[in-house]
Amino acid sequence: MVRVLRLAEMMSEEISTLKRRAELDIEEAMLIAKEVINQIKQRGNQALIEYVRKFDYAEATVENLKVSEEEFAAAHEKVDPELKAALEEAFTNIKAVHQRQCREEIQLIEIKPGIFAGEKVTPIASAGLYVPRGKGAFPSVMLMLTIPAMVAGVPRIMVCTPPDKNGEVEPVSLVAAEMAGVKEIYKLGGMQAIAAMALGTETIPKVDKITGPCNVYGSAAKRILFGTVDVGLPAGPSESIILADETTNPQLAALDLLVEAEHGPESAALLVTHSEEVAQKAAEFVPKYLQRLPEWRRNFCEKGLSSYGGILITSSLEESINFVNEYAPEHLEILVKDPFSILGRIKNAGEILLGAYTPIPTANYCLGVNAILPTGGFARSYSAVSVHDFLKRSGIGYLTKEGFERLKKTTTTLADYEGFPAHAMAIREREELLRE
Repeated sequence: MVRVLRLAEMMSEEISTLKRRAELDIEEAMLIAKEVINQIKQRGNQALIEYVRKFDYAEATVENLKVSEEEFAAAHEKVDPELKAALEEAFTNIKAVHQRQCREEIQLIEIKPGIFAGEKVTPIASAGLYVPRGKGAFPSVMLMLTIPAMVAGVPRIMVCTPPDKNGEVEPVSLVAAEMAGVKEIYKLGGMQAIAAMALGTETIPKVDKITGPCNVYGSAAKRILFGTVDVGLPAGPSESIILADETTNPQLAALDLLVEAEHGPESAALLVTHSEEVAQKAAEFVPKYLQRLPEWRRNFCEKGLSSYGGILITSSLEESINFVNEYAPEHLEILVKDPFSILGRIKNAGEILLGAYTPIPTANYCLGVNAILPTGGFARSYSAVSVHDFLKRSGIGYLTKEGFERLKKTTTTLADYEGFPAHAMAIREREELLRE
C-alpha cells in the first residue's frame, strides 16, 4: 500500500529517480504541448477553440469563453454562508501576510554627500493567473494568486481556469476571485490556457507574466514558453516531506503523509525519518486512513505512495535533514521534538511548517502564507508566490555637483581599464559643458 525505502540500501540511480519525482514524465508531455503552442501561435482563436472543445467543454465558442456578469451573480447564490465565511477568513489572513511584503514605491538614500541611489518599485502591467481544476475545485488557489497580484497593484489581472463539461466555472472560485476584485476570467485550462496567455489571441490578451500551479502538461507548456513570457515559478504536481524523529506520533505522520498525496497520481509525498519504529507504525496506519477516503482520492494516494512517494528511513536526523535540503520539497512539515531547533538547518523548502499543530492543510487554506510553491526541486532557487512576483524594480540614482565630483575619477579609471573611451569621455567633457 505504501512503500518503505531505506536510504542506505538505495543505489544512486534510485535516489536520483526519487528526487526527480513526476519530472520524469515531462518529456513526453512537452511533445504534445509544443504542438498545441504552435497551432495557437499560427491560428489564434480558431485553434484555441478547437482545443477548448477537445479538452475542456464541447460547446465552447469565442462568445462564451469569458465568464459573464450573470455567471458571477449566479455563483454568489450557490455559495452557502458558512463556506463564504471560511473564504472571508482565509482572504483576511492571506491579505494581511502579503501586505507586509509591500515596500515604499521610491527608496532613495544618500550614501555619501551628494550621491543618492536606490530603486523604484512598479507593478507589472498585466498578470495571467492559472487556477487548476482537473482533479477538484481550488478556490484556495484563486485566493493565493489573486491576493498578491491585487496587493501589488497590478492594473490588469486575468485568470484562466478549466470549467466543467457544461462550461461552468466552479462558483466558489468565482466568489473568491471577486473578493480580490478580479472579474476577467476565461473558461479554459491546461496547455491551451498557458499558450493563449503567453502568445495572445483575438480573444485572450497576451500578458506580461503567467503564474499558477499546473499538471505535467501545463508545466511542459510553461517550460517551452520560457523566454516568450515570464512563466513564474515552476509549480507542477504537489509534493511534500513529513520530517519525523523518534518522538513523532506515527498516526499523525501517516495522516499528514496523505495530504499532498491525494492531489493526484503524480504527487510525491514522503515521510522521512530515522526512526524504524515510527516508520513501521506509520506504514501500518496508512492503509487504515486510506480506507476512509473516497475511492478516486484513495487511488491517487496509492499511485503516488508506490511510485513517487512513500516512507524513507535514514540513519540519523542529520541525514534526514540533508535529504530534505537535497530534495527541496514544495511543502515541509517538521514533526520532530523541537522543530525550532532545526529550523536554521533547513535551507531548501517552499514552505516550512513547524510542529504538530501546524499541518499542511492550514497553510494550504487560511494560515496566511502563500501555498503556491516551487516544485520539482526548484525550491533551491525559487520562492513562494508573493507580492514580489508582481512587482519590478528599477534602479534610480541622482548626483549633485558635489556627488559628481566625488565619482568622476573612479568612473574614468574603471572606464579606461575596461576599454570604453566613450564612457570616459562622457565624464571628462561633462564638467566643461555644464560650466557653460
